Amino acid sequence: MPRSLILGTFLSVLFLGAAVLSFVWTPYDIETLSIPSRLQTPSLTHWLGTDQLGRDILSMIMMGARTSIAVALLAVGIGMGLGVPLGLLAAARRGSLLDELIMRGNDLIFAFPSLVIAILITAVFGASAMNAIVAIGIFNIPVFARLTRGAALSLWSRDFILAARVSGKSATRISIEHILPNIANLMIVQGTIQFSLGILAEAALSYIGLGAQPPTASWGRMLADAQTLASIAPHVALMPGLAIVFMVLGLNLMGDGLRDLLDPRLRVART
Repeated sequence: MPRSLILGTFLSVLFLGAAVLSFVWTPYDIETLSIPSRLQTPSLTHWLGTDQLGRDILSMIMMGARTSIAVALLAVGIGMGLGVPLGLLAAARRGSLLDELIMRGNDLIFAFPSLVIAILITAVFGASAMNAIVAIGIFNIPVFARLTRGAALSLWSRDFILAARVSGKSATRISIEHILPNIANLMIVQGTIQFSLGILAEAALSYIGLGAQPPTASWGRMLADAQTLASIAPHVALMPGLAIVFMVLGLNLMGDGLRDLLDPRLRVART
């Protein structure tokens, strides 16, 4: 098993475990303020210190992990749930007007960065975690659609696909029964990569006030609140920053490891 997969899985499971644990327990209640305890450095009482309102940073990071993972996971689900079928449909109808419409629609979405889409959505519906999910999810759709179409097109000329067509199977049935299972590993790897990008996007949106709103904890908003305290209490910004770095690093390493493990060409090269 690739070392990158082991390390990436360990880091990812660590933060996932912290997020799940936060549903039932955190060291301190993040909604309880303690001004006398504000800006304490890491200690045995508060392992990662306290912020400007006296809240325990470890508890905030655990709750923030829950927010970041939920937003990124749902956004990837939207992108994969809509992008993969669109990509399969475009590949099955290669060269048709439908294929052209799908791909030009993807180009249109790519023309607007996810942050711009989030600003547009927020201007209409207001800032919230749900709107951040929609914005990031919309940006993920063309990513999966393009990848699926490219991978599917490389299979449509294969002998086993031609045999399925000769047997009378429809394009839809071939896409579901033969194309999709053969590109599933590619979708899994891309899903982990988009998951890590979703974590970054959620943090960025929360940083500028377009993501999760108080009292919901968010790593991005923790960074935004701590930006004026970097000189007097650097740990307040350092801890959520490191959480984002290690979470994204873990997911990227896991994605690289899964690619090495699932790609048959790399398996042959290793043997």
